[in-house]
Amino acid sequence: MAQGVAPFGVRGNSVTPGFTESSWGRSFVQALAEHAGTGYDEARAQLLADIGIPLGRPVRPEEVAELVAFLVSGRASAIVGAEHVIDGGSKPTV
Repeated sequence: MAQGVAPFGVRGNSVTPGFTESSWGRSFVQALAEHAGTGYDEARAQLLADIGIPLGRPVRPEEVAELVAFLVSGRASAIVGAEHVIDGGSKPTV
């Protein structure tokens, strides 16, 4: 798809964040805690262990926003049709 629309200035990139420490992420952890009968911190630690984030922490919303801001800027004008995973290393690719 991206190759077909690139001549018209549409880059067609995607951003794929992993677990993000957003309001939704915090609500999800709270629901896990309630379901497991534990506290928030315990549920968060267990989730992070289950996901296995090599960075050791969730992605921050501002990190995703900064990546998107870069991708829509002129500095990224040659980046076309690429997937950008921002997950702290959860999905091994290299």
